[in-house]
Amino acid sequence: MQNKLVCGKYKLSLDKTLIMGILNVTPDSFSDGNLFFNFDKAVEHAKQMAIDGAQIIDIGGESTRPGSLPVTEKEEIRRVKPVVEALANNIKIPISIDTYKPKVAEECLKSGASIVNDITGLRNKHMLSVVKKYQVPVVAMHMKGMPKTMQKNPRYNDVVNDIKKFLKEKIRMAGNEGIKNIIIDPGIGFGKTTEQNLQIIKRLNEFKELQCPILIGVSRKSFIGNITQLPANHRLEGTIAAVAISIMNGANIVRVHDVKECANAVKIADAIKHS
Repeated sequence: MQNKLVCGKYKLSLDKTLIMGILNVTPDSFSDGNLFFNFDKAVEHAKQMAIDGAQIIDIGGESTRPGSLPVTEKEEIRRVKPVVEALANNIKIPISIDTYKPKVAEECLKSGASIVNDITGLRNKHMLSVVKKYQVPVVAMHMKGMPKTMQKNPRYNDVVNDIKKFLKEKIRMAGNEGIKNIIIDPGIGFGKTTEQNLQIIKRLNEFKELQCPILIGVSRKSFIGNITQLPANHRLEGTIAAVAISIMNGANIVRVHDVKECANAVKIADAIKHS
């Protein structure tokens, strides 16, 4: 596995865990919908996350909460492109665009983004062409179905082995196009039950055999709420616990809402892991 991510002009070492700060430019995301839908608030929040310790900012313009409906390409571009452009000139860390639409990805890459985060695992073949054209890292995530239906009785033979098989095929597809800079994400909460999510985190080290950096997104997820019986905005402690355990089990990148609080937990987990 490579020991660094090359994201345009940025080179990120994978010797320690990277923090990806979440910026939802949406009116309806599950835990922070409408908080940063305003352009100025979005830009300021991203700047603050960079100060607080984020090494990547991940910008999304479409909610992917369970049951959510897609938005048009035009609307998604309207939401995210101005924010990407503003941040590309104001922060000195890579910007990731959280989209599964190739046109949205390309518009944002042209505007200064340097990572693509595709929750559908490159389901749209045109995304491979965009990633190849711009020579950027791409996150291939596992999701069962689409957000509208993904939580309707998700079933697996063996959740970890099934996801590994899916991701292995995506790595092969991308490799056939000459794309090597792939990050894998098992997709916590995307078509998985609470028990399946726990198994993924517990067995995360099994994904190492795919020889790609592992991204994990546990922040404020429903499985934490199901265990703690707390709403999304009261799941910080559960998030920190899941982040720390994920790092110990092999995560290279953690995607979080609460960057400042999680940054200290990441430092401790890294210190223990590398001691």
